[in-house]
Amino acid sequence: MVEHTVKAFDEDITRLRGLIAEMGGLAEVAIEQALHALVHGDEALAAEVVERDLKLDALETEVDAMAVRILALRAPMADDLREIVAALKIGGVVERIGDYAKNIAKRTGRIEGRSRFEPLLLLPAMGEMAAEMVHDVLTAYAARDPVVAREVIERDAKVDAFYDSIFRNLVSHMVENPSTISSAAQLLFVARNLERIGDHATNVAEMVHYAATGSYPDDIER
Repeated sequence: MVEHTVKAFDEDITRLRGLIAEMGGLAEVAIEQALHALVHGDEALAAEVVERDLKLDALETEVDAMAVRILALRAPMADDLREIVAALKIGGVVERIGDYAKNIAKRTGRIEGRSRFEPLLLLPAMGEMAAEMVHDVLTAYAARDPVVAREVIERDAKVDAFYDSIFRNLVSHMVENPSTISSAAQLLFVARNLERIGDHATNVAEMVHYAATGSYPDDIER
């Protein structure tokens, strides 16, 4: 009976990790496609990103239900309990990352004169950096690897620096070309969303570190 219970618990954990990995994959694709749609003015692709966000919402609901069921039926303790609590929080954070990608996609039809905006060409590089953080932190979660989690936390400073650079560029553009203020403001919103994705990846990394070690990486500079 004990062996059966342990096996069932392991299967539940594997399923939970699989759901979060699926969420992470969808979020990564959403970031990439939202930025592609934005840069190229592809409103059809943007609409697909918005539509697929419903799948992320559904997966988060499934993660929540499964985690609560495991807590109720298995009464996990110590390391196992930390893993379930982390999964509950991570599911919510990844769903929020998907929301940021959706919000970026919604800006696709609001940019005029794309050829005039150098920052528009910089955003995909920032997005790639943020998406890599999401990918790597979920890899760390699957492997319970606190070392990779700490590396993700350290990389958030680069995303912040990228945001600061784009912010200054766009503000200068608005001052020099007042007619572009509306479109530039939309791009500022996009850059801010990408910066927040990096912040959320950092939050997940802290949860992964806690789940793996029982402590948060307080010595990391934020």
